[in-house]
Amino acid sequence: MRVIVHGGAGGIPDDPEPRQAVLDEAAATGAEGATPLDAVEAAVGVLESDPRFNAGVGGAVQSDGVVRTDAGVMTSDREIGAACSMSGVEHAASVARVVCSETPHVFVSGEHAVDLAAEFGVETGVDLLTDEKRERYEAEEPPRGGPREHLDWLAARFGSGDDQAGETSGKSVAPDHDTVGAVATDGETFAAVTSTAGRSFALAGRVGDVPQVGSGFFCTEAGGASATGAGEDIARVTLSRRAVDHLEDGLGAQAAADRVIAEFEEKTGSGAGVIVLGDDAAGSAFNTDEMQTSVADT
Repeated sequence: MRVIVHGGAGGIPDDPEPRQAVLDEAAATGAEGATPLDAVEAAVGVLESDPRFNAGVGGAVQSDGVVRTDAGVMTSDREIGAACSMSGVEHAASVARVVCSETPHVFVSGEHAVDLAAEFGVETGVDLLTDEKRERYEAEEPPRGGPREHLDWLAARFGSGDDQAGETSGKSVAPDHDTVGAVATDGETFAAVTSTAGRSFALAGRVGDVPQVGSGFFCTEAGGASATGAGEDIARVTLSRRAVDHLEDGLGAQAAADRVIAEFEEKTGSGAGVIVLGDDAAGSAFNTDEMQTSVADT
C-alpha cells in the first residue's frame, strides 16, 4: 500500500517537527490498511485526533462558537460519500465512509449526518473545542444576534489573512487552513479522502470545498487527489478534479500537482495545496508558506 497524507496548506506552523512526526505516523498507519479505503480512513483518523491540525479535535470555530466537521471520500470505481456540518463528530472521514458504504446517497448533512454516525458506531458528542480555540474566539468579541450581525462581524475577519485566529496575547498566530487529507493505492485501485473543521470565523453553517466531490477530493482509475486552502476558490475551480484530469491526460503525479496549483493561482490569486497519487508516484504542490506531507509504502 502506498499512502500520501497532507496536514493543510497555510502559514508556517510554530511546531513543524511534532506535526511532521504525526503526519509520518498517519501515513504509516494508513499503509497498514487492507484496502485503499481502509488506508485513507485510518491515516486521516490519526490527524483528526490531533489538535495541531484543523480537523476533528481543535478544529476551526464558526461564528456562533461551534466547531463543525466535514469530510468526503471517493474510490477509483466512483463510489462517493460525504458528510458536513457535524457538531461533536471527531472522525468526519469515518462518517463520509458510512455514507459511501451504507447509504444510496453521496452526501448527508447536519444533525442527520450526526444521527447516521451514531447509528453506525462513529462516536458523537465529542468536545472538539480546545481551550486555545475558545480563547481565540472569545477574544474577537463574537456576535450574539442573528445572521446579519454574524455577517457584519466576520466581514473584517473571514478571508483577511488574520481570520483564522486573530491576535492572542499580542502575538499573531498562523492561519488554520490545516485541512487534512490522504490518497492511497494498492497498485490496482485508489481512494482519496479530505477532512476539515472548515475555516475560523466563517458564518455558522458554512460548508467549504472539502466535502464537495471534485473540489476537496477526487479519484478515478488514473489516481486521486486531496486539496486544502482557500475553500471557496477551490470549489469554484474544482481543484481536485482538475489535478486528476491532468493524470488522465498523461502527466505524472508531481507534474499534475505543479500544473494544477499554477492554474489555480492564475485563476484565483488565492492560496492552496494539493496532494496527488498516480500509478507512477506521489506528488504535492502548494503556493502558500507551507504544506507538510508524508508518504509511506508497504
